[in-house]
Amino acid sequence: MVKDATYTNGVIAVKEKYLLKDKIFKMCEGGAEEALRALTDSGFGRGTEIASVYEYEKLVAADEEAIDGFIREYAPARAEAEYLLAPRDFHNAKALVKAHFTGLDADKLLAPEGLIPVSHILQCIEEGKYDGLGKILGGAVKEAADAFSKDGGASGAEIGNIFEKALYSHLFNACARNPLLKRLIAVKADMTNILTALRSVDRQYALNSFVSGGKLSNETLLKLLNDDRERAAHSLDNTPYAEFVKKCFADRSEGLPLTEAERLCENYEIQYFSAKKYDLIKNQPFLYYVFRRRAENANVRILFVCLLAGMRDSEIKKRLR
Repeated sequence: MVKDATYTNGVIAVKEKYLLKDKIFKMCEGGAEEALRALTDSGFGRGTEIASVYEYEKLVAADEEAIDGFIREYAPARAEAEYLLAPRDFHNAKALVKAHFTGLDADKLLAPEGLIPVSHILQCIEEGKYDGLGKILGGAVKEAADAFSKDGGASGAEIGNIFEKALYSHLFNACARNPLLKRLIAVKADMTNILTALRSVDRQYALNSFVSGGKLSNETLLKLLNDDRERAAHSLDNTPYAEFVKKCFADRSEGLPLTEAERLCENYEIQYFSAKKYDLIKNQPFLYYVFRRRAENANVRILFVCLLAGMRDSEIKKRLR
């Protein structure tokens, strides 16, 4: 059922008043207890009570639950719900498969529920009835189960690749009729594949790991395996990823991990909508609001981890999204 965008945008206009916005930067300048008071005074965590600042994660969990409830109630159409919540299903299926075959504690690996109840995913895995999870997710679970069952088992990287490739395939199909979401998926797929190419040990490993849905060809991506880094970077000069790739190579040349590039990929949606925040139309304010809420939750986690570690405010601010 398609929701009325005008009504939803009115609800968002009211809820936006409770966003932290620049308050998060002010919270970096005091102690953890002071930041906690400012956070709860802003209504963050929906009145959840905690015994000490070390339980800040309970506040974040409560806010994430509220965001999920908002998505389920106000998602303009199925495509938006899939884009925002289906990644949880693939993460939880991956966690439950790992737990089933390795004996790990699944509860410590699970994310909040997406569109499929965790209990249903678990039942399908335990009974080996993967069709009950749909063609793509069920296929990924079966492929992972087969990988664990082979001689020598499966590596974490192999299982991760299976579910990441399946997720992008699922999202591309689920959002095929939504031009904006297709564009977002394509960019994130390309960024993901660029990072994969830069980390791959050889051509075949890269080809086996690339996700679908992007615009860059395998031939273009494989040039990034070339030892001539400058030439490889120039191969993407005429694409939207020229600066992204240069940043990756600059970090690698300094012996740094590609964590900054990963953050750029993870935060692409909020950057996309922020650049157009005064020109958002139809269902776009819904997406922008959700990504802002999720970014604030990420920042709250960063804030308290850093404050409790005794970091300086200037260093904390650099880490915020």
